[in-house]
Amino acid sequence: MIKRILASGGLGIGLMLGGLDLQAAGLQQTVESDADWTHPMTPWGEPDLQGMWPLNHLIGVPLQRQAQFGERRFLTDEEFAARQQSVEARDTRFGAGAIPVADPAGRAMRMTSLIVDPPDGRFPELTETGVALQAGMRGSYNPGQTVFDGIGDFSAWDRCITRGMPTSMLPRNYNNGIRIVQSPGYVVIILEMAHEARIIPTDPRPPLDSPIRQWLGESRGRWEGQTLVVETTNYNGRVGLTSAGVPGSPGPLQPSTVNMRTIERFTRVDDETIEYEMTVEDPTVLATGSFTVAYPMIRDNSYEMYEYACHEGNTAVRYYIETSRYERAAQPGQ
Repeated sequence: MIKRILASGGLGIGLMLGGLDLQAAGLQQTVESDADWTHPMTPWGEPDLQGMWPLNHLIGVPLQRQAQFGERRFLTDEEFAARQQSVEARDTRFGAGAIPVADPAGRAMRMTSLIVDPPDGRFPELTETGVALQAGMRGSYNPGQTVFDGIGDFSAWDRCITRGMPTSMLPRNYNNGIRIVQSPGYVVIILEMAHEARIIPTDPRPPLDSPIRQWLGESRGRWEGQTLVVETTNYNGRVGLTSAGVPGSPGPLQPSTVNMRTIERFTRVDDETIEYEMTVEDPTVLATGSFTVAYPMIRDNSYEMYEYACHEGNTAVRYYIETSRYERAAQPGQ
């Protein structure tokens, strides 16, 4: 038997994965793993990543690290015990119906943040261009926005179009289901929120022309040994780099541009765990040029993913507009 550091629990020894020191990255759990474990393969000979990989276990881990931790990427035993109590108390409130729109986390994790680069785990500062774009972002999560007059006053998520990337691969308080299915030449990542499928070709087809832009970008996958590497470009720049729904987000309004590129790595390390890493590059808006998120995906095939029935015909957008117009009519000069 060997020991591998994965997700939560003791400090253990380190494991290098795709150049990332998992202990330094805070993806640590000392677990015993069979040294003879063999990566499952599909009938057509590719590494098998299929299954349900919900992100509920990450609900208690903030995207951005609290400043008090500095460059420390995992909790001490005392801090971890406190987080365990917090997660258990939250799950108890959920079970009692006190949190009506949420899912249970089910476990606590030792990571101090999902962001592992920059080393302080903080979301990068915005460039001058980023600050200017941020000022023009609209949506119901904009805390200072009170005027809603048309569809342009709402974000893509308000309109039930998409959470976009990279947010779609980050946890929220509920609807964290992620299912991976494969067929020859394709990997498909099915997202519970918001009813989307990321279709990733793994054959050597050429990329789309740069003027062709999509909400989730255009992905191309390749196998590096047993690791699936997914590079995505051709984003349309109409979604944020984070959202208010991501626990520990630095704020709801972080812009992206058509220059964004993401590089993801999926490496299955045992029957129940995929180590996931995503680097987000957008030097137009990020002062550091990029940031990297890393976490373990834990298989739970008992997770049930129901229809996410949000669509542009829902009434929320209309109600926002009607209420905003009513309030302004009732207060002349506003």
